[in-house]
Amino acid sequence: MQSPLLRLAGTLRALPPSCGPVRLVGVDGHAGSGKSTFAARLSQALGGAPVLRLDDIATHEELFGWMERLGEQVIEPLSRGETAHYLPYDWVARRFGAARALEPAPVVLVEGVGAGRRELRPRLALLLWMEHPAEESWDRGRRRDGPEQSDFWAGWVDAEREHFAADPSRPFADLLVRQCYRGYQMLTGPGAAAETNRTVTLRDSPSAVR
Repeated sequence: MQSPLLRLAGTLRALPPSCGPVRLVGVDGHAGSGKSTFAARLSQALGGAPVLRLDDIATHEELFGWMERLGEQVIEPLSRGETAHYLPYDWVARRFGAARALEPAPVVLVEGVGAGRRELRPRLALLLWMEHPAEESWDRGRRRDGPEQSDFWAGWVDAEREHFAADPSRPFADLLVRQCYRGYQMLTGPGAAAETNRTVTLRDSPSAVR
């Protein structure tokens, strides 16, 4: 039996392009909810699909004020079928690094808090939400980053709460992704249930990836 990740990969390939020739797929959720790991595994199931990490677009001063930069450096070139070149932010040096190329592949994953924000949703072919409680996600993130990042996390939690209060992503998610002991469960999201014109093939029942 084909794994749900491989079935999801097939579903994504079959979706209509959403940004020029590209199918942009958002992977959103709370910080520490497992977005990066899931996006990496989904990329592998897609045969190495590019992954844009929003941590490379955001900065200390603009935790969520990065949409204009994302549009200019990534969305606009991809919408023309061109290779995008964005400047990844170095969170230690606190400056942008050398330009990094992002090809207009058939599927490009956009992973990070805010990947399903209002301004970006019209460019998405599908939106996935990591279904993990906020407090547990933040605790996991704090443990991952260590005590040296405690001041950053104190400010981040408030900023994330404010962002999702003003611009929630979960109500528009096509699939909810739950991390299990062995793999993931994928459930129909509120966005897919509300949009009858969108076809999602993993909506019948929870499925676990082994």
